[in-house]
Amino acid sequence: MIKRLGSRELKTKFGTFNEILYYDGQRESIAIVMGGVADGENILCRVHSHCIGAHLFNSIECTCREEMEAAQIAIQNEGRGIIIWLDQEAKGNGHLALIESIPFKKEFGQAKAYEMAGYKADARSYTTAAQILDDLKFDR
Repeated sequence: MIKRLGSRELKTKFGTFNEILYYDGQRESIAIVMGGVADGENILCRVHSHCIGAHLFNSIECTCREEMEAAQIAIQNEGRGIIIWLDQEAKGNGHLALIESIPFKKEFGQAKAYEMAGYKADARSYTTAAQILDDLKFDR
C-alpha cells in the first residue's frame, strides 16, 4: 500500500504542476498533476518509468526524455492531466540490466536483449500507479 509523503508546487517549462511524493515501503514514486483531475472524464494520464540515460545524462539512445516532454506538452495544452513517475529503470530490471543488455539490443530489440542478458523482458509493475490514481480519485 502506498503512503502520500508530501507535495509542492512544481514550476516547469510546460506550466505549473502539483508534485506529490508517494512511498510504497520500498520505493518512492511521484505524481505530477495539472488542473482538476478528481472524478473527471477524458483526463490525460501517462505512467512513465525512470530512465537514467535520458533524464539525467541526456542520452540520445532512447526516447524517454522526448516521451516525457510530449506528455507534459499534451497536458499543458489540455489544461489538466497526470504523469506518474515510477522508479523502474530498464523495464524494472535496474540499470545494470540495461548496461549488460547493450551488446544484444541492436540485433534483437530491448526486451529480447534483457532476456539474453539474463533478465526479464519486462519486470515492471503498475500496482503503485493504480494506487496513486485511486489516491488522486482518478476514475479509470
